[in-house]
Amino acid sequence: MFISFTTQIGALKILKEISRNTQIRRAIADLGGLQTMVKILRDQDKDLKCLAAETIANVAKFRRARRTVRQHGGIKRLVHLLDCVKLNSTVMTPEMEMSVEVARCGALALWSCSKSKKNKEAMRKAGAIPLLAKLLKSEHENMLIPVVGTLQECASEPNYGLAIRTEGMIEDLVKNLKSSNQELQMHCAAAIFKCAEEKETRDLVRQYGGLDPLVGLLSSGTDDKQLLAAATGAIWKCSISPENVQRFQELKAIDMLVGLLNNQPEEVLVNVVGALGELAKDPPNRMAIRKAGGISPLVNLLTGTNQALLVNVTRAVGQCAEEPDNMIIIDKLDGVRLLWSLLKNQNRDVQASAAWAICPCIENAKDAGEMVRSFVGGLELIVSLLKSEDKEVLAAVCAAIANIAKDEENLAVITDHGVVPMLAKLTHTTDDKLRRHLAEAIARCCNWGNNRISFGKERAVAPLVRYLKSKDENVHRSTARALFQLSKNPENCITMHEAGVVKPLIKMVGSRDEDLQESSAGCIGNIRRLALANEKARYS
Repeated sequence: MFISFTTQIGALKILKEISRNTQIRRAIADLGGLQTMVKILRDQDKDLKCLAAETIANVAKFRRARRTVRQHGGIKRLVHLLDCVKLNSTVMTPEMEMSVEVARCGALALWSCSKSKKNKEAMRKAGAIPLLAKLLKSEHENMLIPVVGTLQECASEPNYGLAIRTEGMIEDLVKNLKSSNQELQMHCAAAIFKCAEEKETRDLVRQYGGLDPLVGLLSSGTDDKQLLAAATGAIWKCSISPENVQRFQELKAIDMLVGLLNNQPEEVLVNVVGALGELAKDPPNRMAIRKAGGISPLVNLLTGTNQALLVNVTRAVGQCAEEPDNMIIIDKLDGVRLLWSLLKNQNRDVQASAAWAICPCIENAKDAGEMVRSFVGGLELIVSLLKSEDKEVLAAVCAAIANIAKDEENLAVITDHGVVPMLAKLTHTTDDKLRRHLAEAIARCCNWGNNRISFGKERAVAPLVRYLKSKDENVHRSTARALFQLSKNPENCITMHEAGVVKPLIKMVGSRDEDLQESSAGCIGNIRRLALANEKARYS
């Protein structure tokens, strides 16, 4: 059946408008409308192609529609629409302007379709990345918004993140952060947020002057929560690099971030707190957070239920607790008890970050032993977490136990709760992070009663000797400490000797690390004394 050009144009104009309605979108998909529109994308007439692409952009808001577009070859055809004439020519003929409009409509449709992982890959294979990079240099905001929106959707995929960096798109994203259009700023910041997991991207953002406009958005975008979430997310990820932290200090970003800790949606809070946690790794910033009044709202957020927010806020509070003056405030606000209660959380990431945060709290509290004892059932709870199957939780809990065990009374309590056999069971791990903190916990737990002997009976000694083959010097240091403590028991000395401990320890006596030297020498000394005593007994 022949359908006239005028009829097609008229029908598509109507469909483009009515497809903004959710129910009509679904009806169009049910009636096979998407398949027809994908076919129209091959038409020679640019008006038809524009209308078809814009209608696809409206309809492809739900999963089934996006899948239909891909399955009928629509992704490749939409990508082909992006290939238009030079965008910024001084003289634009009507024909050139129409080509640019086709590309804009293609970008709009791809933006909707790019919410599907399979579509993202189909777009990449069809050659979308270099074409998007070219369109990103446009000076027309109506073109840039769907292009950057598409890139923002795709940026979480590793292939796209790499391409955005290598195709020179970071410079253009930074340039467009300075636009007066808040929607464009938001999409640029969101794309940087997703890409800035990689150090190279973080460096490029700084090199192209992107940190200043990001901080600028904190004050200008307070009414636009999406813009605020994107800007704070980008600041969070960029602040992972120490070089960027220095610039954020100069821009007084901490004061602005602390100002956003109240009356913000959780999406913004997760990013704000994440940024403060990264910035607080630098000691002067811990004081800056306190002076800006940030400790109290951070502690208040420990009572929330959002898992991502809890992970970030426990990290931030833990970093702040490294500063003794901050710790006084955290303790007064009952922050340590709140951290301890988060060990009961079902989310393993929350458990781990809470346990890590507890470590500096114990180290910097005025009467840490008494504080820990004041939490009813707290010691039993932390020992029970040694049954976890998550290595990060186990490493964090071992680190916390190493700090708890500095207090003799608390060490006696955790010993009664069975800490020795539980630590001994973990010694066969090959994870260096866990090894380091486990060995430290064992070293500290040796200082009570018969714990040294018990570790030997639980067969924890020989596996520890294997830790000396690790390439991580932190593992060597904590292991040498544990072996030194265990070597104060003759039976353990025999086990160590049989496991071949002497040769690696002799090498470590020559280390530049004084702790490692002393512990290694002390352990060898104890083994040697036992050998001499045996020789003397044999010949006397």
